[in-house]
Amino acid sequence: MSHYKIHVIDVKNNLQNYIWLLEHTPTHEVAIIDPTEADLVFDYCNQHQLKIQQIWLTHWHKDHVGAVPTLLKQQPHLPVYGPREELSKLPFVSHPLHDQQQFNFHDLEVEIIAVPGHTLGHLVYYCDAIASAFVGDCLFAMGCGRVFEGTFEQMFHSLNRIAALPVETKLYCAHEYTLSNAQFARSIEPHNLALQQRANEVETMRVLNQITLPTTVGIELKTNPFLRAESLAEFIRIRKLKDAA
Repeated sequence: MSHYKIHVIDVKNNLQNYIWLLEHTPTHEVAIIDPTEADLVFDYCNQHQLKIQQIWLTHWHKDHVGAVPTLLKQQPHLPVYGPREELSKLPFVSHPLHDQQQFNFHDLEVEIIAVPGHTLGHLVYYCDAIASAFVGDCLFAMGCGRVFEGTFEQMFHSLNRIAALPVETKLYCAHEYTLSNAQFARSIEPHNLALQQRANEVETMRVLNQITLPTTVGIELKTNPFLRAESLAEFIRIRKLKDAA
């Protein structure tokens, strides 16, 4: 499906958020994924002649949903997709979603994968036809989200669901944490040559102020210590080491 294009807005905040926009190029209509700040979204869309058609939310944390009330003031009937499990925290969600549910953005089918752990209702939006998944804070390049609301077991299972996607699937994470994750990953697997090479590439990209995302399932299977953990116990050990780092 060549008539889709993915844009990114660098929020340039302390949390290094990215807002992803999925454009249907024939109409210039976009789905906005995890909008942090409304002014940035309006400015970007005006600059690139994009029309907001849908909002997709991966989870309830404020840095992922902060723009929604202001966006809805401008477009009150805008469909807002988000986790059914988090409706008490996301009262503006008009289309609550659950695991394996599907919906469409134009002719693009979007499949929901529930990935509890970081939050209890966290969702991934998977678009098989364009080999892309918007993974929020579940998985990062060479890292994963902190386990805030769920259990380590839930998070381990959630990451395994992402790892089971086709290796060419592009993963659009919500934060630019790649450099610090690479440094930690090297401490876990100092003899992993693929990881060493990737860490060096990421260091160069960040010096040049380049975005390191998206990553892919295939790259993460070779370089992400959380995806490479072979047991729940190993995953817990690595996650606790990262939490203490």
